[in-house]
Amino acid sequence: MSEGHVHPHPHPHTHDHDHGHSDPGPVVDMTVADEELSPDQLSRRQMFRRAGLLGAGLTAAGVLGAPGQAAAASTVTGRGEREPKDGFLWLAGDHHIHTQYSSDGMYRVIDQVRHANAYGLDWMVITDHGSTTHAKIGVEKVNPDIVAARDVVKDTLVFQGLEWNIPAAEHGTVFVAPGRGEVATLKEFENSFDGSVKNATASTPQNEALAIAGLNFLADAVKRRRIPDALFLANHPARKGIDSPHEIRAWRDTAPGIAVGMEGAPGHQAAGIPKPNGAGSGRGYYDNSPSADSFPGYPAESYRTFGGFDWMTATVGGLWDSLLAEGKPWWITANSDSHTIYADTSDRGPNSDFNANGRYEDPIYNGVHNLSNGDFWPGYYSRTHVGATGFSYGSVMDGIRQGRIWVDHGGLISGLVVRARARGNSGVTLGDTLYVRQGAQVEVAIQITLANRPNWAQFIPTLARVDVIQGDVTGPASDKDVFTTPNTKVVQSYEVGKNTGTVTFTYQVGAVDHPVYVRLRGTDGNRVAPGLLGASVDPHGPAMDVPGDADPWKDLWFYSNPIWIVPRR
Repeated sequence: MSEGHVHPHPHPHTHDHDHGHSDPGPVVDMTVADEELSPDQLSRRQMFRRAGLLGAGLTAAGVLGAPGQAAAASTVTGRGEREPKDGFLWLAGDHHIHTQYSSDGMYRVIDQVRHANAYGLDWMVITDHGSTTHAKIGVEKVNPDIVAARDVVKDTLVFQGLEWNIPAAEHGTVFVAPGRGEVATLKEFENSFDGSVKNATASTPQNEALAIAGLNFLADAVKRRRIPDALFLANHPARKGIDSPHEIRAWRDTAPGIAVGMEGAPGHQAAGIPKPNGAGSGRGYYDNSPSADSFPGYPAESYRTFGGFDWMTATVGGLWDSLLAEGKPWWITANSDSHTIYADTSDRGPNSDFNANGRYEDPIYNGVHNLSNGDFWPGYYSRTHVGATGFSYGSVMDGIRQGRIWVDHGGLISGLVVRARARGNSGVTLGDTLYVRQGAQVEVAIQITLANRPNWAQFIPTLARVDVIQGDVTGPASDKDVFTTPNTKVVQSYEVGKNTGTVTFTYQVGAVDHPVYVRLRGTDGNRVAPGLLGASVDPHGPAMDVPGDADPWKDLWFYSNPIWIVPRR
């Protein structure tokens, strides 16, 4: 929902959408805004959008005349986004979502799942906060709700996870593949290794070691087949300055199959909408200052977002690039961190006692739009696109682990295919390594499907520019707390300035005589500034967001994960 446009609901509705079908009239009446529909109605409208039926004379008396016919249409058409591109299904998702089982949450699991499905997500992770109360009763209590949601909404994969209070550091998503051991493993992990549960939040070597032990526990659980798979990603890593560079390197090096990345862009993006139409905070609630536990080397700018992205990601030649320059995988994602939704009319259920019950009562509508809430529904604004070999839990986790990921805000683009290739071969895609003979000529082929429909703020974004960022691979860092790398910069920019069709570019890497990596980003061009390491490194990067005046819809970006190119001698 865009700043200043709050749409009251003309028809009362409740959170109980588990049975039956809504009246099709509002679904096909395009004078009724998406925001005015119930989740069930919105899901049905999206189904017909994907099938290309809306705007084609569809009426309530036509193919929507009976619920059974609508269900049949869903079975036949499926989700248009699942057409393979470059050999993969690019599945949109979100690994950071809260429910009534979080101390600061509110919504039922099915509410989050139905909204995520309606807003086009193929996969999602429920990540209620680790805490003493949650550790006692939360994991078991939420699991039946997740299992039930999987059965009701079959075309969105619903993972169970939790938001780990990383000992000595910030928060992180930990999630597992569904299976017999998912509840028991998560419960043991939380009780044994959560920083809040273990009173291990201070930045001490002992607490850092506890975090490493937690990652080893997850790796061992997978090795022993207690669970099919597990992943960890660091959440909002620069928000408080307490994820030091050496901790991030230690997580990655300890369990490279488990610890695979971080949020390149935090959730809570609506928090930047200015007052009185929004919370007037920072995007992601990045409006902090250093504390006693913060890493002292981080600059003041690191506590802010840049174009909605975390400083570690947004700074060309910065911390993320310093990790990539080591030649070891570390991927970025973008998520909602959905707790309480901007302009929603819900309250926690009456007579809730979270400490006693480990959950809040089911939410109720109060009829008042809360403009101070800082979140969007999953899929509404932030999307993490994963290249999967199939529509399954294992394929999504494999795609994340392999780094086949690109992320966007506000539907800036609809699709991205990137291939690094030498002459005569098909090349490799995001997250992979292209091995070539010494001195071989290499190019990066880029194909972008531009925004092809209005986003949820009801405008079609225009991609203004695409930047190619290239860096040298310099090997393991001798200083584990380094957060810059000297040989990474923007090497090519392409002007676009349109929002229909497909655009292609070919970046000539040239003759490769040493290892390099290449990554991409793009922007609507509304807010740009020289990067923190200077205009010679990044002439037109994202500008630092100003807390209190950072409308997320007016500053949209996409980012890709890297491809490495390595010559064989």
